Amino acid sequence: MTHRLRYACQTYSWQMSIDTWRGRVGHLVDVVAGAGFSGFEPELAMLGEPWDAATLRRELDRHHGLSLAALVVAEDWLADVETAEERSRADRAIDAAVALGARLVLVPLPGADRSDLEARRHHIMCCVRDIRDRAEARGVATTFHANSPAGSVFRTPEDYEVLAQLLPEGVGFTPDLGHLAKGGLDPLAVVRDWGDRVDHVHVKDLHADGTWAPTGEGVVDIEGVLAHLESIGFGGWVTFEDESPSAEADPDAATRRNGRWIADREASR
Repeated sequence: MTHRLRYACQTYSWQMSIDTWRGRVGHLVDVVAGAGFSGFEPELAMLGEPWDAATLRRELDRHHGLSLAALVVAEDWLADVETAEERSRADRAIDAAVALGARLVLVPLPGADRSDLEARRHHIMCCVRDIRDRAEARGVATTFHANSPAGSVFRTPEDYEVLAQLLPEGVGFTPDLGHLAKGGLDPLAVVRDWGDRVDHVHVKDLHADGTWAPTGEGVVDIEGVLAHLESIGFGGWVTFEDESPSAEADPDAATRRNGRWIADREASR
């Protein structure tokens, strides 16, 4: 019997119009559940204020079986310790992750350029290590997600070699297939090479010209990665995103389209 993957939906399609969608968690959860996903993965910025674990649980519980797959903590981390605001946000996320059985996806925000890479990487990893320690003490797993804008500190093949050396022990790795492809890497090769360190996966597609594509319409070998994950009995979440212009224009439709893509794939297995 083929191993079944667990599919979640990230909220970035809505985040591209954040002023419209921030804080509308009930609507996002309704669309995600209606599209057939079993997991929900918001970035903290999308939750609005106030938010807490009880609020998230209440929204998720309206849809039996919908889990909080992860919370995305995306920060600048410009010093070797978190700012008071960064630490407060991370600790709230840890509280919610404890209550709802989720992990934390840690994402360094890109800068304006690629200057001072060594220092920036050092600062990021110091903060990631501190968050790991606080999360681990409460039974929460952490995983690291790099990205591909021009000012990202980990975006090229050479950068990922450095990341493999710097990533603190006990922090997993979340390969983002679209960001990997945009940085000139082979997503399937990266997933294979990182092996058991991969504990969470982000799926999005990319056109050959480097612009974001709706799922299945680009050049990323999504099927190859999913087949590999099935073959190794991957137990983490596989989280779908769409950052294409059509997703920005209609994030609800993009989410439903991703759900149909997954359903069609599963039906053909």
